[in-house]
Amino acid sequence: MAKTSTSADTAASMAGSDHLYAIVADGGRQYRVMEGQEIEIDFRHVPAGSEIVFDEVLAVSEAGKLKLGKPTVKGATVKAEVLGLVQGDKLFVQKFRRRKNYRRRTGHRSVGTKVRIASISA
Repeated sequence: MAKTSTSADTAASMAGSDHLYAIVADGGRQYRVMEGQEIEIDFRHVPAGSEIVFDEVLAVSEAGKLKLGKPTVKGATVKAEVLGLVQGDKLFVQKFRRRKNYRRRTGHRSVGTKVRIASISA
């Protein structure tokens, strides 16, 4: 019988690492971030060079010790510096109805904000 991993098992295995990292929630997604890491988040109307603070920190690992929030870690914040805007890959949407000479093709490129994680405080 195969053993299925639970979220507690996953958290325990990640806690063994000595790196400082945090799990933050933003825009309906969760990101595992470390200091100096660059990530793409949903578009924000902020100029390049400004600072974004993530208050919704779900977990923080520090010196091999993991702090899990219920649902968030109290007093923990992650600060990030905005690097600029990025465009995603082109996505195509096609509509087709057979035998009706009906074909439509549209597309879009979603815009995101690229940030660099500056500091993690627990």
